[in-house]
Amino acid sequence: MNVRTPRGKLLRNTGLYIAAFVTAAFVATPILFALLGGFKDNQQLRENALGLPSPWNAEHYTDVLTSDSFWRQVFNSVFIALATTVIVVGCAAMVAFVFARFAFRGREALFTLFAAGMMFPFAVAVLPLFIILRTFELLNSPLGVILPQAAFGLPLTIIILRSFFRAIPGEVEEAAVIDGAGPWLFFVKILLPMARPVLATVSVLALVGSWNSYLLPLVVLSRPTWWTLPLGVTQFQGQYASDTAKVLAFVMLAMLPALIFYAFAERHLISGLTSGGTKG
Repeated sequence: MNVRTPRGKLLRNTGLYIAAFVTAAFVATPILFALLGGFKDNQQLRENALGLPSPWNAEHYTDVLTSDSFWRQVFNSVFIALATTVIVVGCAAMVAFVFARFAFRGREALFTLFAAGMMFPFAVAVLPLFIILRTFELLNSPLGVILPQAAFGLPLTIIILRSFFRAIPGEVEEAAVIDGAGPWLFFVKILLPMARPVLATVSVLALVGSWNSYLLPLVVLSRPTWWTLPLGVTQFQGQYASDTAKVLAFVMLAMLPALIFYAFAERHLISGLTSGGTKG
């Protein structure tokens, strides 16, 4: 059947809508289960796990929100994620600018070395990384999480930014040089403003990746003072293993900042990926 006919278009669109609905349901179901489960007690969870709370009980959410440890973990996660994002995007932008706009011997080999970092799993580096951080006395310090996260986030960010920077026409740089702008001024005043969509994209990726990081904080941070929310969730589950409803409330509140941020940043993420794909 020709998909260009009205009937063909209807069948094609119906298939897309069904696939989108199934995907959305697959993603939203555990979130809704955690959200509603936090308003129930354990008896309701046992007897009516998939139904609406009856009665609605906000005690679990208020207990978590009035806990000092929860807000300390929120602050730690925000601080570490923002610091990691600033380092990753700032350093990657400068490195990608050099790889994209300067020709020098060994450039492609060096770029390949950076790109190879994407194929290096973090789990393999846990032991040597732990020894290095212990040598520099960075254990139980936010820097012990921020710096390795930034290092592991650089390869993908450099690849994305280099592709975008290379797509900028050479005439733009030539016009800037004629106006008296050097490489640094061209980078700061012209290239970075033009790269706002892709900078927003890599910022979102770095921020969300840092926010959801679990293994690295687990290895580095043994004291509760600098625990992030993923570690807090694990600790809370162990402390309230018999109170499933309260654990669901904590998990939901721990997910909420990332969900809100991603909802607002989705437009920038999609536009950045689209611009990178169309200009590359």
